[in-house]
Amino acid sequence: MQKVVLITGAGGNLGEAVVDEFSSLGYKVVGTAVPGHLPKGATRAEFIEADLTNEKAASDAIDKMVAKHGRLDAVIMLVGGFAMGNIEDTGGAELDKMLHLNFYTAYFTARPAFQAMAKAGGGRLVFVGARPALQASAGKDTLPYALSKSLLFNLSDILNESGKGKHITSSIVVPSIIDTPPNRKNMPDADFNKWVKTEKIAKTIGFICSEEGNALRQGVYKIYGDS
Repeated sequence: MQKVVLITGAGGNLGEAVVDEFSSLGYKVVGTAVPGHLPKGATRAEFIEADLTNEKAASDAIDKMVAKHGRLDAVIMLVGGFAMGNIEDTGGAELDKMLHLNFYTAYFTARPAFQAMAKAGGGRLVFVGARPALQASAGKDTLPYALSKSLLFNLSDILNESGKGKHITSSIVVPSIIDTPPNRKNMPDADFNKWVKTEKIAKTIGFICSEEGNALRQGVYKIYGDS
């Protein structure tokens, strides 16, 4: 029976690369999109609309997907956002926005996915972290972003422990600057060759979800390239 993967944020730059990778691996690919913003043009994924910042909407999306396809083998959580800010100019509103985009979207997706996988006999959960969440020197000027991403490391560890005996594993990939058109536009003087390619991240995620990757039960995969 064909394996099924859910990729949140599948219409983004990284999302498109991950969709291509899992399609090439033979998965049935289902992606999420913000209501009213379905990707235009040809796609290799089936899309469902869901506001992942809303707990019920996220849970309903998982339930409907599992009911339709009969299984859920992997969930790749790519939805998120970025914001600059240090301790002087980061207030509750700025922090709350990043928490909703980077943590709540992941938690509201991972929780029902974990429950579905526990009933089905196993699965893989993959989060996307950020280097500023691990390095204070980088996080001090991206405070709301770094703090919101840091919670994902704790969540992934807890889910990995909770998944023992249930054949559920949780991992987190940590890229440095990703080579995307928006990043090139925002940092035109940077050396793009040092940045991590979306295809490299996608292949790493594909490996994590493979039989070989699943056997490692590895928690954190740092993908820093030359930067």
